[in-house]
Amino acid sequence: MPDPEHSQGAVRPRESVQTLDRGLRVLEVLARPEAAGGLTVAELARELGVGRTVVYRLVETLADHGLVGRAGDGRCRLGMGLTQLAGSLGPRIRASATPTLRRLADEVGATAHLTLLESGEAAAAVVVEPSWTDLHVAYRVGTRHALDEGAAGRAVLAGRAGDLGAVMTKGELQSGAVGVAAPLPPGCGVEGSVGVVSLGELDLASVGPRIVAAAAEVAARLG
Repeated sequence: MPDPEHSQGAVRPRESVQTLDRGLRVLEVLARPEAAGGLTVAELARELGVGRTVVYRLVETLADHGLVGRAGDGRCRLGMGLTQLAGSLGPRIRASATPTLRRLADEVGATAHLTLLESGEAAAAVVVEPSWTDLHVAYRVGTRHALDEGAAGRAVLAGRAGDLGAVMTKGELQSGAVGVAAPLPPGCGVEGSVGVVSLGELDLASVGPRIVAAAAEVAARLG
């Protein structure tokens, strides 16, 4: 009996992974600020380095699921289906992370946060301020910055290299602010970090292990 995987017209696993990767790259390109007005299939093809026919098929498939929309001018934009997916994911992430961040913020006396990788940048997804301090850093949900700036982003980069320890930075995102963060362990379905930011000094030796433990706890809840 012939192997269906190698029969004519069958989609092989490697081809399926490549197609998925290209589809995700389409969404990443369309999510860039400079693509807010939409991109044509030809522009997407140039950006991705693949043929227009390939991009057209990807766009059509993504459009079938509401993840990409095509206007009358033929330009492609992110679809409302992504908003629905994000809307269902956000509450789960907040519910999973908030209890741990609340405890961490009060133990350390600093603003605690869960930061997730989004379109190649670090984005604050959940922020909890300490309940007993008079002075702390105001850190808004949605704040974004490059991965090589600030403890939260640097922790993500360290996690990619297999280092799950705590990272400390001083004054990189805000003058006088000290940040300590640790990456989420792999296997939780998202890439990011848990950390704290303070206007006062933080002792990495004592704060670091607490943050590493908090990151592991959040990852376990998300997984």
